This record gives sequence, C-alpha cells and structure tokens, in this order.
Amino acid sequence: MFIRPLFRLVPDGTRIHFMRGRFMGLIVSAVLSTASIALFFYPGLNLGIDFKGGIVMEARTPEPADFAKIRASLAAQSVQEPRLQRFGDANDVVISLEAQPSDAATQEMVTHVRQALEQAQPGTRLLRTDAVGASVSAELFRNGMLALGISLLMILVYIWFRFEWQFAVGAVVTLLLDVTKAIGFLVITRFQFDLVMVGAILTIIGYSTNDKVVVYDRMRENLRKYKTMKLRDLIDLSINETLNRTLGTSMTVFLASLPLALFGGATLSGFACVMLFGIVVGTSSSIFIAAPILLFLGENRLRRDAQAPVPAPRSATSKAAP
Repeated sequence: MFIRPLFRLVPDGTRIHFMRGRFMGLIVSAVLSTASIALFFYPGLNLGIDFKGGIVMEARTPEPADFAKIRASLAAQSVQEPRLQRFGDANDVVISLEAQPSDAATQEMVTHVRQALEQAQPGTRLLRTDAVGASVSAELFRNGMLALGISLLMILVYIWFRFEWQFAVGAVVTLLLDVTKAIGFLVITRFQFDLVMVGAILTIIGYSTNDKVVVYDRMRENLRKYKTMKLRDLIDLSINETLNRTLGTSMTVFLASLPLALFGGATLSGFACVMLFGIVVGTSSSIFIAAPILLFLGENRLRRDAQAPVPAPRSATSKAAP
C-alpha cells in the first residue's frame, strides 16, 4: 500500500530548468575553487598537532580562567610562545606548544606547564595531554593525503564500472571541486587541519558521492525510458524527480550536524562546521556542476539502449491461432 507523505519540500510536477544556469554554476564553482587553491598556498592551512607536531594540553581551572595570570606564570617557568584558547565553558583552556626535540624535553615542558597552572590558579586539573613529534606528524600528513587520493580513485572506478565514463568523469571532477572549496573554508575559518578534518573531508566525499549516484541512477533510468528526449531536458527531468529526496536527505544530515557545531566544544565543533559546509556544497554541486559536466560530455554519446529491457516472451495462450 502506497502512503502519500504529509509534507513534500518540492511539489509534485515541479519542472525547474536547472540547465539554464549551467554556465553560471560552472563559472562560480571554478572561481571559488581557484580562490581556495590560492588560499591553500597563502596563508595556508592552520595545521594541527597531528600534522605539524607539538604539545596540546587541556586544563580546567576551579574558577574562570585568567589568561593574564596563566601567561605570566608560563613565562616565569620559561615556557616559550604558548598559545592559549578557551573552549567549552569559561573554566576550560587549551594550551598549545611547539614540538620539543626529544621525549625528555617534552616531559620537562609538560611539568613546567603543570607547575605554572598550579601557581596561576591553584586547583587547576590537566584533562588531556597530547604530544606528536615532527617525524610522526609528517607521516600522518602523508597518510591523510594518501587516504583522500585513494578514496577519489576508488570512486572514479566504481562510478565508471556502474555507469559510463562520462558519469565517472563528471562525478570525480565535481568531488575535486568540492574538496578544494572545503580546503578554502578551512583556511578562512582557521580551523585546525588535523586527522579529524581529514575524516570530515572523507565524510563529505562519501555524502556527495551518494547524492550524485542517486541523481545518476534516475538519469540512467530515464535514458532507457526516453530514448528521443534531448539530454538537456532529460537531465532537468531527472533532477526534478529526485529533488525531494536530495533536499530531504540534506536537511536531515544538516539538522543532525547543527547541534554538534553549536554545542560540540573544541573537539567536535570544527568537524561539524566543515560537515555543514560540505552538505551545502555537495548538494548544490550535484545539480549545478555534475549535471552540466555530464551534459557537455554525454551529448550524442551516452548509450540509450545499452540496457534496454528485453521484451517478455509471449505466452502460449497469446499466440495467434493457426
């Protein structure tokens, strides 16, 4: 039994001509991605401890953190160039330090910070201490970039195998543009780029790929159903037919990530904000980037009868009488 939904984001029979804005969508995307690449080189990403090495300590003071006293006490303990940041409530503070040349020097620096915090505000507790050396951070950075590259390659192979090469090229080019925009967003917001952010970008890639596969599936079905329809009109029809599902899924993920961005604290807020940005970019790119690329690559090239359904054999009762 078919149950009609009580609420639809897009009314049935909607026919929006998305391909009329194909040139504008590609131009805007190209400009934003070019600007993001430029920002990647200058001023560059704000690398976290995972990728540049260093010491990060989270502490909780018995009273609201007094940054002036903490800085003065750290200077008295010969702690060089500490970076202080409040996270969560007023009693929580993060202290970031440069990487130390050896494990012994790292332990000594942690001891100095502990003493400085106790002198500045007695009763302060250290909640977490992370230390990553330069060689380990360089290896983590290589592995993170390798993970991004392999994921894009596997997506290219999967979509090429499942659909046709025009679909695969359109999807991977769009994903590359999505990733560059996410990098630009990280540079502008100055969120620390660490393994958590690599996970956020991989999640964006997965979400964006799923959205494109849904639209591509409908396009493939319509290619077999409407063999004489112009590809431009067919793409518009396919996008309109999947618009409710696309917007519904995007809004669900967006609303689920929003509380993490608002109340997730220093650890989760950056991840959630990047996710929110990626949801908007991934959803819009499926319509205004992936579809126009497919239109340019597939016009008069996509096979419309390669998987046409085979007619069912006539039954014995339906045969004409001799």
